[in-house]
Amino acid sequence: MNDKMKILVMLNDEFKRWEELLARLTEKQAAQKLLPSDWSIKDNMAHLMAWQQRTIAREQAALHDRAPEFPKWPESLDPNADDVDKINAWIYETNRERPWSSVYRDWRAGYLRFLELAQAVPENDLLDPVRYAWLEGYSLAQILEASYDHHQEHLESLQTWLSQHGDINKNQQVS
Repeated sequence: MNDKMKILVMLNDEFKRWEELLARLTEKQAAQKLLPSDWSIKDNMAHLMAWQQRTIAREQAALHDRAPEFPKWPESLDPNADDVDKINAWIYETNRERPWSSVYRDWRAGYLRFLELAQAVPENDLLDPVRYAWLEGYSLAQILEASYDHHQEHLESLQTWLSQHGDINKNQQVS
C-alpha cells in the first residue's frame, strides 16, 4: 500500500466512525450541550465543517496549480495567526442557529468532497513538501493528516463524554 492509499484509508475510516455516531442522532440530541462545554455535537460539526473548507480550498488549488481561494472569513480573523479562539467563537456564532440537518448535510458533503479531491491529487504532488509554495514547506499530505487529527480529536472528546455521561440516546429518553 502506498502512502497516499494509507492516508485515504485513514480518512475514509474516520468518516465511517463519524457516520456511525451521527446517524443515530435526532435534532434535539445533536443540539444538546455536552456539559461542561458550551458546545453541542452540532456545534462541533459546524466547527469541523468550517475548518474543512480551508482544506478543500487547498486541495482544489493543488489540482488547478494555483493559490488557494479560501472561504470568506472576517478580515479581522487570521487563521495563520494566534486567532484560533476568536475564529472558533466566530464559527460558533455563525452556525449556532442553523438546524442540525443543515449542519450535518454540509459537513457530510464537505467531507465527501474532501475525500474526492484527496483521491484526485497525484501521489507525488500530495507528498512533496516543496510542490506548493503556499504551503510553506508542508506537504498536502500533512494538511490532510492534520484534518484527520482534528476530526479524531473531536471524535475522541465526544466518545469520552458519552462514556462518562452515558449514551446520548438514553439521556434524551430520561429527560
